[in-house]
Amino acid sequence: MKVITLVHGRSAHLANLIQGLESSSLIPQGLWIVHMNEPPGAFTSRVFPIHTLQVDEPAGLPLARARNSVTALDPAAPWVFLDVDCIPAHDLLAYYRDGLQAEPDALHMGQVRYLPQGANRPGWNEAALHAQGVEHPLARFRTGPGSKLPHHLFWSLNFACRGSTFARIGGFDEHYRGYGGEDTDFAFRARYEGVPLFDNAAMAFHQYHPTYDPPLNHFADIVANAQRFHRRWGVWPMEGWLRAFCELGLLHWTDEGLEIIQAPSAERVAQALNISRLGF
Repeated sequence: MKVITLVHGRSAHLANLIQGLESSSLIPQGLWIVHMNEPPGAFTSRVFPIHTLQVDEPAGLPLARARNSVTALDPAAPWVFLDVDCIPAHDLLAYYRDGLQAEPDALHMGQVRYLPQGANRPGWNEAALHAQGVEHPLARFRTGPGSKLPHHLFWSLNFACRGSTFARIGGFDEHYRGYGGEDTDFAFRARYEGVPLFDNAAMAFHQYHPTYDPPLNHFADIVANAQRFHRRWGVWPMEGWLRAFCELGLLHWTDEGLEIIQAPSAERVAQALNISRLGF
């Protein structure tokens, strides 16, 4: 199994991801770290090789291009995609190996438990992470490991597929900029290509970082990406966020289009900071 993660800042989170992989029951063939808009870091492991790449984009974080650049290095390999905020459980890679052996031409999406602030301090252990982590509210719509999932539930925080499957889907659309919509677009193209999505028991623990509810800090990206998604698929993604933007008087939304009334002020963005401190 080969692992890829993308990073911009978050070096402490990345160090914990590496520590988790080093405790894995199945040692990865390597970790590929793609640094976005920053120079590669000097990360090493005593257990597996670490490869670093750099992808730059002046207009924002090139998330899609960063993912696409690595899978092209070995299209035949099974790849595990982990968000840099994720600490993998010791059996994450083994569960993905088993899932890909059973369904080699599918996408496999693992589990995520969200950690409160401070749970990832030095000295953490997996039992403590599991005890402190909580499920995302959307997890209630999942039907259990080994079952098929509707594609709109796909989330790229923690998933795996073969490089050939990734290529069949066409990778992530590099025209999406910044945050929002690119995961669902990837999943919809997987559905269009007949690639199923399976629930997998592979667990990752999401390290806390501040979030905003609604995500006004990504307002412009979400609106632009929603428009792109609608042009392709004829439906609107991220409906809850778009509705929240409308309720705040920032957006006019109809079945046909979106019109920005005004961008959120810095004060309003600050007021949207999620005080639950759970990272979602």
